[in-house]
Amino acid sequence: MHYSRVLVPIFAVLLIMVSAGFISAEVAPRERCLHCHGNRSVISSGKGYLYIDPHKFTATTHSRIGCSSCHDSVTSRHPADALRPSRASCKECHLPVVREYLGGIHAEKAACPDCHNPHTVRPAEVVSGADMNVQCARCHDNAGIIKKHGHWLPQAQLHITALPCITCHTGSQQYVINLYIQSRHGDKPRDGYAPATHDELAALVRPGVPVSRVIDADGDGVVSLEELRTFHRNAATRGMRLWGMMMPEKITHTYRILKNRWDCTFCHASGSKALQTSYLAIPDQDGRSIRIPVEKGAVLDLLYGTPDFYMMGTSRSSTLSIIGLAIVACGAMVPLFHGTLRFLTRKKRKDTPHGAA
Repeated sequence: MHYSRVLVPIFAVLLIMVSAGFISAEVAPRERCLHCHGNRSVISSGKGYLYIDPHKFTATTHSRIGCSSCHDSVTSRHPADALRPSRASCKECHLPVVREYLGGIHAEKAACPDCHNPHTVRPAEVVSGADMNVQCARCHDNAGIIKKHGHWLPQAQLHITALPCITCHTGSQQYVINLYIQSRHGDKPRDGYAPATHDELAALVRPGVPVSRVIDADGDGVVSLEELRTFHRNAATRGMRLWGMMMPEKITHTYRILKNRWDCTFCHASGSKALQTSYLAIPDQDGRSIRIPVEKGAVLDLLYGTPDFYMMGTSRSSTLSIIGLAIVACGAMVPLFHGTLRFLTRKKRKDTPHGAA
């Protein structure tokens, strides 16, 4: 009994030390790799393809498993050994996704790294829809896409800027509205909008204050309808607007042309419950986006929520709804009042001879 009381703490300490050692073994190689590959001098030396942005890479899941997990042939003598490191294939970790992708129309035209840089890859919940379409535009010319869709799609340009391509060209599901802030770079009121950068938003808040405070003023992690209203009225955010994209929460890689997307009701169904859920994507320094929930239904309030972004059949205005109900009520009151008055005066009208003054 005496020995067990002594040995148990010793084994516990040893276990902690071993665990810490393993953690250090994973982190240390990554730091050593970034010491060279994260130095921008690599670009000026003519080997820009070897440069890895430390901030963007550290924010990825791949950074947590360590460089050697994918490049397992790297030796302790690298790069002096002049051996080119091996690269893991995506299917070694992402086999279900690869199988899914191979069944689509892109399989023979692009490999995983053509769309996803393993050193900057981000999960869907930390990107805006605009980021997704940038990937597609690397192969699909935006002007060509608009022209091709314009043969059957009304206001094709507007649709292309309000939908990630995967909304219509994959079997993705569970759609929500994902908002992001745009800044105007032209002279006309609706000209030259582009996604606002982290630096642009940081200039609107005090040093050290999170850029999310540009719109989430109380910092409670939820954007309310009142905060949306304040954002639009604030002089500091003039020249900016909120734009939204209908994004799927559950993303698939089954790229194909889906016939049901030709049906306008797929997006414009009145009273769609899914589109009552919305988020705001705020750009962070590491290339990711901070996703903040927006008050349920606020994004679809046309007057106060997002006056620049709306979807026919789903957007609404509480003020206009009240006015509309008042008009209907007043319209109903006229015949109701008239009928009631005639009913109450029916006896008097019967006693009055026809033709009497």
